[in-house]
Order: sequence, then C-alpha cells, then structure tokens
Amino acid sequence: MTAGPILSLRGLCFGYKAAGCDTICGVSLDVPAGATTAILGPNGAGKTTLLHVVLGLLSPREGEVWVAGRRQTERTRRHSSRLMAMVPQNEYVPFDFSVLEYVLMGRSPHIAMLGMPGKADYEVAAQSLEMLGLQHLAERPVPELSGGERQLATLARALAQRAPLLLLDEPAAHLDLGNTARLLDLIEVLADQGTTVVFTSHDPNAAATVARNVVLMKEGRVLDSGPLESVFTSGSLTATYGIPVKVVTVEGRQVVLPGCAP
Repeated sequence: MTAGPILSLRGLCFGYKAAGCDTICGVSLDVPAGATTAILGPNGAGKTTLLHVVLGLLSPREGEVWVAGRRQTERTRRHSSRLMAMVPQNEYVPFDFSVLEYVLMGRSPHIAMLGMPGKADYEVAAQSLEMLGLQHLAERPVPELSGGERQLATLARALAQRAPLLLLDEPAAHLDLGNTARLLDLIEVLADQGTTVVFTSHDPNAAATVARNVVLMKEGRVLDSGPLESVFTSGSLTATYGIPVKVVTVEGRQVVLPGCAP
C-alpha cells in the first residue's frame, strides 16, 4: 500500500438550495492510497453528496478537495477522469448502446478529442467485461439488462477508465447475493493491485468484509474515521445508526448484529 493519502478533504460544506441547510458540513478526512475505504451511515447522512463533491459534480460552499497532491479545482475534467472513476447508484441510459459500446465510454479520457477507440481500448473494455463475467452480454443493448446486470456493466465502464481512485456509491444496491460476493471479491483484487477503492454503503457487514478503513457519517458530519479495527465498534455503530448495534467476531471476521445491545 502506497504511503500517504491519495484523497484529502478539508472542511467541506455543501447544501442544496431546496434543502435550506447544509447536506454535508465540516467534513475533513484523508483516504490512504492503495486501500479500500468504506463510508457508512444511514439514509440522508450525506454519503452520495460527498462523493459528488469529491468528483467535482458539485462545488462545495466551503473547503477543498485534494487528489494526488493537488487541488481538484486545478485539474481539467479530462485529467480528473484519468484519476477518478465513479459508479453511481443509478444511471439512465437513453440510447440502445450495446454493453461493449457502453463500457468503451470509460476509455474517453484516454482518447483524443473526436478520436475513435483503438485496439488497445477494445482490449481494456474486453478485460473489464471479463473481470465481471459479462463477456457474454457484450452485444446486448444496455436497456435490456436487468438492474443487477446494468450495475455490473456500469462498474465495468468505470474499470475501463483505469483510474487509480475508484468511487462506488452503494455498489451492491441492485445485486443478488452471488453478484454481491463477486463484487466484494473484485474490490479485494483491485486493492491488491494498488487501486484505491472508496465505497458508500448502508450495510456495515459489507464494509467489514473488504474495508481496511471506515468513515462513519451521520447528518452530514463525520463521526469517526480510521482503521477498521479502531472505528468498527459496537458503540460507534450504535451512535451512527441510532439503534442498538453489537459487533461480534465469527470465524475471524467481524459481524454486525442490529437490534442487539452492545
């Protein structure tokens, strides 16, 4: 794992006008390079908004985002896309792109303006599909995919960017048990290969499976952050989710039991 943070947030505040208040406020944290970080919290905690600010889709009212040692605002969108890729919870695809065409869009940051994908781009796209077991769907129109298949195709597109920082917003939301296990295995493989993975989740058990670091959010603020072993406790998760939570160890792995007093 590379020393030092690949992503640093300093005093971030952002609010939607319609809400009339900040959705995130005073968020400061460092994300270490080459490891997996899980952002946990209940609905409305600000997890998705935080990822959108990091990616540059939203401009913070206060604070700064630093990526790979530079302010995010100092980079062009194209340069940022070479450093960061994101998989949103939901994405509307208005045209009948095939899965292969859709995944090739992830190569856009590496292709010259008005240029066409080359042999190397097709090879990367094919490798991304294979990693997710989607090669048999390469010619299928994206609108014809199931929700879970579409989510995996979106992940394949992000992998095709070959960005060192991968942001996943509730990546298992539309996946069945088997594909969720495949996703978690892939996250571990990516981290072993040096990719920094940051994912949001409602499910602390998913975080316990693959994350080395955890960020706990509630009502737009960071309650705690740090290595899994120090942050992932019954008391911290009870405070985060507002219900009794107990963390137990089963076969060497931490498991969260909601509704149980610590």
